[in-house]
Amino acid sequence: MTDTFTKEKRSDVMSRIRSRDTKPEKLVRSYLYSRGVRFRLHRKDLPGKPDITLSRINSVIFVHGCFWHHHKNCKRSNWPKSNVDYWKPKINKNILRDKQHLIKLKELEWKPLVIWECQVNEIDQNRELNRLVLEYNKSLIHASKN
Repeated sequence: MTDTFTKEKRSDVMSRIRSRDTKPEKLVRSYLYSRGVRFRLHRKDLPGKPDITLSRINSVIFVHGCFWHHHKNCKRSNWPKSNVDYWKPKINKNILRDKQHLIKLKELEWKPLVIWECQVNEIDQNRELNRLVLEYNKSLIHASKN
């Protein structure tokens, strides 16, 4: 299957895709902030520059796009049918890099959480995220008692 856009148009379309401050990322941040959780964004000193860092409880959150990070068994992560020689290695490299970042973060005693783009709509039902919110709020209570 050939691309429906010209090379220039495809380049223009791809250049507009954001790598940070995406809509799913903003929704997760809004969810956390509305529950009193304070965080830092895109810390460059941590492996993978996590989207959200909760330093108080040594946790980081990555909000991954299903296509770019190839979320298994997700309808949004289909392999492209055109330019396969470019996309397969690129996405596989993303997957490998993500795994390496998670390993390094765990070695540094950070607790990483990956939230997928397709999970953002049911974010209030995400057990792991809600566990982080509870842990964060408990740390605030504990700190105020001391």
